[in-house]
Amino acid sequence: MQLLPRSAPSRLINVYVDFDGTIAPDEPTDQLFERFADPGWRAIDEAWLAGRMTSWDATAQKVALLRASPEEVRDFLGTMRIDPDFPAFVDMCRRHGIRLTVVSDGLDLVLRTVLGAAGLILPCKANQLVWRGGGRWAAGFPYRSSSCSFRLGNCKCAHRQAGAALDVMVGDGRSDFCIAERCRLVIAKGSLLQRCQEQRLPHIAMRGFADANAQFAAWLSTETADPSDARRPQTTAASLRA
Repeated sequence: MQLLPRSAPSRLINVYVDFDGTIAPDEPTDQLFERFADPGWRAIDEAWLAGRMTSWDATAQKVALLRASPEEVRDFLGTMRIDPDFPAFVDMCRRHGIRLTVVSDGLDLVLRTVLGAAGLILPCKANQLVWRGGGRWAAGFPYRSSSCSFRLGNCKCAHRQAGAALDVMVGDGRSDFCIAERCRLVIAKGSLLQRCQEQRLPHIAMRGFADANAQFAAWLSTETADPSDARRPQTTAASLRA
C-alpha cells in the first residue's frame, strides 16, 4: 500500500510510528536475535534498557553476534506479522492527507522486509543492518546524534518535519520517550504509556490499532485546523484503559 494523500488538511499533521512492539507486536528485531544470535544479546539489551549502555553500542554489539545468511534472515522475517489493523491506520492517514513516517531504533532490513511482506510501502527511518559476507553483520547509524538525550542510535526527534504542523507519536517503549515529549498527541502502550501518565502528556492509551484507530479518528474530528490557534494549551486526549 503506497501512502499517497487524497487531500491536504488546512494544517499539516505529521504522524510518527514506532515499529517493534507497535506496528509489529511480536518484536521482529528481538525475534531475529533470538533465532540467530548468541544468547549473550539478552544481557546487552538489558544493559541498554537499564541505561548502562547507549543504544548504538548495544545495537552494534548485538548485531555482531548474528550468524545467518541474508537468505535466512529474509526468510525468517517474512514470517513475522504486523498488527492486522495497522493498514487501516495507514489508510486513515492517507485519506486525511497526513504525513506518516515509521521511525525505529531497530534495523532497516527488518522494517522493509516485514512491512513489504504485508504489502506496505512507507517512509522509514531506522538504523542500518549491513551484511559483511558469510553469516556476519554490522550495524550502521546514519541518524545518530550526539545531542540525543536518550542516547539512541536513531534519534527520532531529528525526523520531526518543519512547518506549521501538529505532531503525533505512536509507540510503546523507551526509544519513544524523547519525541513523545515534543508531540501534540501520543498514542501509547507499554512503558511509553506509563511515561505519558507520569509526565502528564496528552495521550490515548492503546492495546493495538483496533482501538487506537477509532480514538484517533475522533481526535482528528475535534482537533482545530486553525493555524492561529497553534499556541493554545494542549488538549487532554481521551484515555482508554489498557
